[in-house]
Amino acid sequence: MTTYQVGYFVGSLSSKSINRILSKALIRLAPKDLEFSELPINNLPLYSQDYDDSYPPEAIALKEAIGKSDAVLFVTPEFNRSIPGALKNAIDWASRPWGQNSFDHIPAAVIGASIGQIGTAVAQQSLRGVLSFCNARQMTAPEAYIHYSSEVFTNDGEVTNDATAAFLSDFMREFRTHIERVLTVIPRQ
Repeated sequence: MTTYQVGYFVGSLSSKSINRILSKALIRLAPKDLEFSELPINNLPLYSQDYDDSYPPEAIALKEAIGKSDAVLFVTPEFNRSIPGALKNAIDWASRPWGQNSFDHIPAAVIGASIGQIGTAVAQQSLRGVLSFCNARQMTAPEAYIHYSSEVFTNDGEVTNDATAAFLSDFMREFRTHIERVLTVIPRQ
């Protein structure tokens, strides 16, 4: 059985991020042949083309970590009807300099949680547009806009609602299938 390395982004820098809790739940519910490593974004300076000739160590480390990943998972909140600035900054670093895009042809999935009724629907659509430009091979279904409640998610990522756990398990199984399909057609270098 093939094991796939999945790098995941948590779009929030908050130590109390509900999307970090969601990421823990997704990892717990994922197929056993997926191995996860977080792609840290909290230490990156703001991207500028001035760095393109000499990337800082934090950005090099990010690009290397994505390079070791078979796929990427974005777990993002919604800030002001879009993606958080820290996440966009990380995407900018990873997709540059021109011609060295770390997301080119990588299998990707997007999910997010919010206390609001529409989850992170608008942020996810914004993120999907950015990932399309970056040529990531996105899983387009199922979509997952998670309404977060501390009664459903424990801080360590346990999901106490059976229907929610089943939905998230299905999402992760679909992501695993998506990874396999993309990599069968477009193997990672």
